[in-house]
Amino acid sequence: MTDVHTVRTADPTTRPERVAVARGLYAGPTAEIPDEMYVEIVRGRAERRRHRLRVGAFSHVSTNTYFGRFSASYWQRWATAREVRFEGRVSGQGRVMLRASDTNGVPRTLSVHDTPGTELALTATLDRFLDGGGLWIEITTDDDELELSEARWTVQAPTDNRRTSMVVCTHNRPGDCLTTLRTVLDDEDALAVLDRILVVDQGSDRVKDQPDFAAVAAELGPRLTYLTQSNLGGAGGFTRGLYELVERGTDPRTDVLLMDDDVRCEPEVVVRLAAFARHTAVPTIVGAQMLNLLHPTQVIAGAEYADLVELANGRIPEGAVGESDVTGYLPDGSKNVQDRRVDAGYAGWWACLIPSEVTRAIGYPLPFFFQWDDVEYSYRARSRGFPTVTLPSAGLWHADFMWKDWDDWRRYFNHRNAMITSALHSEFQVRRIGRALREQLVAYLLQMNYGLAAALIKAVDDFLVGPGVLADGGVSAAFTVQEERRRYAETTVHDVHDVPGMASVDMPIVRAGHKPSRPRLVKLKRAVQQATGRVPHHGGLVGSGEAHWWHVSLFDRVAVVDAGEHGVRVRRRDPDHLMALAREGARVLWRFTCDGSEAAERWRAAQDSLTGAASWRRLFGLDEV
Repeated sequence: MTDVHTVRTADPTTRPERVAVARGLYAGPTAEIPDEMYVEIVRGRAERRRHRLRVGAFSHVSTNTYFGRFSASYWQRWATAREVRFEGRVSGQGRVMLRASDTNGVPRTLSVHDTPGTELALTATLDRFLDGGGLWIEITTDDDELELSEARWTVQAPTDNRRTSMVVCTHNRPGDCLTTLRTVLDDEDALAVLDRILVVDQGSDRVKDQPDFAAVAAELGPRLTYLTQSNLGGAGGFTRGLYELVERGTDPRTDVLLMDDDVRCEPEVVVRLAAFARHTAVPTIVGAQMLNLLHPTQVIAGAEYADLVELANGRIPEGAVGESDVTGYLPDGSKNVQDRRVDAGYAGWWACLIPSEVTRAIGYPLPFFFQWDDVEYSYRARSRGFPTVTLPSAGLWHADFMWKDWDDWRRYFNHRNAMITSALHSEFQVRRIGRALREQLVAYLLQMNYGLAAALIKAVDDFLVGPGVLADGGVSAAFTVQEERRRYAETTVHDVHDVPGMASVDMPIVRAGHKPSRPRLVKLKRAVQQATGRVPHHGGLVGSGEAHWWHVSLFDRVAVVDAGEHGVRVRRRDPDHLMALAREGARVLWRFTCDGSEAAERWRAAQDSLTGAASWRRLFGLDEV
């Protein structure tokens, strides 16, 4: 089903001299979001509302906060704007100061506005922020209160009148998808940024069947396009949106904002990503930072890159913050406001903007189904001259990764797609990569994750098969891996009160020791213990955060708390599984050593055909229409 609407075009004669690139916000879009992410009360009292801030007498407030700052360093490095102005309306008595920091977080005052006077305009030149630093507002009052409203950060309007459209990919989360649409719909400024909104629904529980969909669709009107298709994973859903806007779109100057379905959207992310992308010196992939949905003040990383030898993504660049509280302080005592500018290797597709010029130059994402599609696309773009930037102060809340268990069928795609990405964008050092795969396989076997071991073995096998495994976009692989995992009992989550073969008295908590200083020797010892059954513990319970290979391998059977903490998985020592998977793993890793380089060449040769429009048309079934 496809609903295609005529899209309105902007009138270039009405182009303003200045445009808002961020708004002054003082509270979150929902009550669950702490106000301290927007404005901090340093002294006294203040009334914080979404678009209005009332500062009481004898008070001091600061927007040197996650959403309150303007990311001056990133604007100076990547954008063409040379100055930024903080504008707003004030009433009452007080002092408004435009403050700045450097890469070490040392503050300075750039400009001061003393009321009375209703119009506020404080300007900063973007010329001393290349290594780091940001801008924010501080307000102090004496014996009267001050109110600030209609605040925004503005820059000179760009000469290129670009459009931005949003793509939401969803699979059986219709309620979440509708909430995201409603959140954007209820924010006039965010909605005004968007030319079109595409929903790509790949689930069986359709968004269009929800009671509120008709009302939301009616209010969005011609902006909304709703598409349904078979499940091709996140890669297929997002690529369908890209295809509709780039291949079938009418404006070559379109930015495509991808947004996941399991998010709580801060509509300001739409405003900030779109504005930043419109001012970059070259077409740039611009990503939002991910904040944890269940722990809303936690950012997962200031930026991320992938290690293409260790086949690991989510690595933190030097100088960037890791998972941390953006309302707290770092170990050195400085506030966690991400003053130091860092480079990103890739941007996650929880919210990521891709200019259409990038897609036209490098092609569409690989048909990965999911996992590493965002990583590979950014690295491919960089190889063709298009950078990726993760923009601080532009964030939204996504389901916490730490509450998603690693023991999952999706790990097959993680391992396979990491190898493909490494083959395409690195020297592909077969022996070093093979060593990393072997270490991972050994860890899975020792900690009795037999289903994960089987998924890893299949991932290596399929990488060696070559590009043909992507012929159906990963659909058959997803089915096969899920079926294979059913052979292994530890892949099932049980209620803690109904654990097969383990009574409550058999599950005392057993704490993990320190990480071994000589891991190779410990692995050898644990392997012997696992193979012979001479393990120290007959049973017990281990917390999710302590389920390390060196600890879990000490048990004959053990209940491990699932990362979501709603149940446990029972891992049982099984010599037959251990030996069979070890033999199969040794076979496939030997093949990888012998044939890995040749397989990598085949992946490189097939890249253009896999990422071309014709390949995706076939996967979407559009050739049959």
